Amino acid sequence: MRYSMLVATVLVMLICGPVAAEELTPFRGERTLTVMTQNVYHGVNAELYGVATATDFRDLLIKVAAVFNGYHTRNFPERAAALAAEIEASRPDLIGLQEAVLVGTQAPADGAATPAGTVALDYVQLLLDALAARGLAYEVIGTSFGWDAELPSALGIDVRHTDREVILARKDLSTADLKVSNVQASHFTTNCVIPTRIGTITIKRGWVSADIKIRGTRVRVVSTHLDGDCPDPAIQTAQSMELLQAAGATNLPLVFIGDFNSDPITGSTAAYGTLTAAGFTDAWGVAGVGPGFTCCQESFLLNPGSTLSRRIDLVLVRGDFAVLGIDVAGDESSDRTPSGLWPSDHAGVVATLRLPDPDDVVR
Repeated sequence: MRYSMLVATVLVMLICGPVAAEELTPFRGERTLTVMTQNVYHGVNAELYGVATATDFRDLLIKVAAVFNGYHTRNFPERAAALAAEIEASRPDLIGLQEAVLVGTQAPADGAATPAGTVALDYVQLLLDALAARGLAYEVIGTSFGWDAELPSALGIDVRHTDREVILARKDLSTADLKVSNVQASHFTTNCVIPTRIGTITIKRGWVSADIKIRGTRVRVVSTHLDGDCPDPAIQTAQSMELLQAAGATNLPLVFIGDFNSDPITGSTAAYGTLTAAGFTDAWGVAGVGPGFTCCQESFLLNPGSTLSRRIDLVLVRGDFAVLGIDVAGDESSDRTPSGLWPSDHAGVVATLRLPDPDDVVR
């Protein structure tokens, strides 16, 4: 009987030992976190504006067809390969993507009566495939679904545009290096509302967050895309306040990444000031070299020289981080695709942060 109990005890120790060791052994490597924010650009800014200004139903059908053709003209599969090359150069632990759209179709067209279920282009999957082609393994850990519209077109199909904010994480890290929990996503309650002849369009924006334990330290990472469509700056200010009150409601150290549509150089909108007044530090202001422009290339992406002139894609931190380095990506002519397209109308931003001491993090 005692022998059986001893054997059982030893077996339990052998089975449970590695788990206990993982929990009790502190991380002894370099405590850093590399993050990237990248607005991948859906590619159809001009065409979507055309839809909003359609004069009648026939004009609407033609302009929706132009949107669908625009996705293909701006060739995201080719651009995804260029974006993957940028990511390979820095191998960020986490990536925040904006405008990572899902394009759906349905035939025959019936407007929005039946949601379009055929996937024509999935920007997230295309990027994941391009990364995999380079031997890089990433996965989606959180998604926020934004503006979602489906309209008939002159092509005889419905075209559905679903905006998404996404966080990607490296899959090759062990659970001792990276653990994800408490993933959240939400729309802002205040959004830009545009009256048009085809009805009112509400440009829903939002955010996605994840609490992560990265190399021994717990932090919260938030990716967002604030309004840049409305002339009323109060919309963006309200969204930045919502971001603080919702995603920012934690004692964990915080990393905000995204397209904030707020330029600290020109001070054109108040969101940057709202966030920095709430205790966030602009990583570029600490370690960036030069103006750090991230926006924007021409909407058709074929301009031979860069037209970036604003810094609106940001990495903002709150907590005891040290900014070890920060740079823009995809801003050089050599970054363009074989057909001459820029990877996106935005440059990416990559920052490496030294993490706070885990003993100093209040849970």
